Amino acid sequence: MSSSDDGILSSLRYLFADFLDEADTTPPFLPLGVPAGAEAVVSEGIHLLMDYQGASYAKLYVERLQRFTGRQAVEAAIFCEIARLMARRMAYEDAIRIAQVKLAEYNASGIRSTEIHRFRFDELVDALPEIAAEPILMVLGKLGWEHRRVAIPFSSVNRWGLRRLKVEAWLRRWRMFSIRYAQERAWVERWLHMIARAQVKQPQAVAAVVETATMITGFGDSYRRGLADWHAIIDGLAKPTFDGDLPLADLASAIAEARAAILPDPRQVALKRAIAEIRARAIAAAANAGDAAADARDAAAE
Repeated sequence: MSSSDDGILSSLRYLFADFLDEADTTPPFLPLGVPAGAEAVVSEGIHLLMDYQGASYAKLYVERLQRFTGRQAVEAAIFCEIARLMARRMAYEDAIRIAQVKLAEYNASGIRSTEIHRFRFDELVDALPEIAAEPILMVLGKLGWEHRRVAIPFSSVNRWGLRRLKVEAWLRRWRMFSIRYAQERAWVERWLHMIARAQVKQPQAVAAVVETATMITGFGDSYRRGLADWHAIIDGLAKPTFDGDLPLADLASAIAEARAAILPDPRQVALKRAIAEIRARAIAAAANAGDAAADARDAAAE
């Protein structure tokens, strides 16, 4: 069974434990073999995810980190980045999270305030379990309203607002059954898989692959653009290099060059052009190297 399959099974196991609102609220132990100096970063990630979703979700985080200890260990600085960025992505921002944070701020300070966030209809529906979301998305699609935005207030200024925040925060127990969670789970597992492949195929590119997680933030259009740009770089450069289909000698520099070309353009014109140019250069360089090697062999044979 692959590490990706293990990750999916772990996600499902912890999903059902969280939904049943398990009695165990004890934070998990640090991963075995955690590098020296990484304890504080991992501990911070554990407590973030305990607050975000619960003990079972924090255990999933620890289990995912254990892939990079032991035989697949990475250096301490890279391990810290994996731990930090994975915690941030696992605690992805959605309406439930905004309600959680707003309610926590009120409970800590007693200060009443209102924040207004604009969500697309399909983003709000994606927070629902698939069985409930699909018919709603179908209706929204027929009406052409999937991308229509709606302003949602997150308010602690009165009793009604606080009650709404509590209801929205309580919905976290449904989060791991949602369409958005399935998408996030698939992304995290693919990111971890690409890091592991870089360890084997191009160790000097591991840090660059890890840092691609910073491309994906927030929600709304910026989130979707970042996700699309990430997949374009992975599918166009990293995966074919690891598969042996693209003779790219310096993947780290190629990733940096492609990221520098990113613009806030949903069509990805500049990014796609940059990726095509990088691929063409790599193929041409490999062909020239092959020709030179053949010439050298011919000369030696004469």
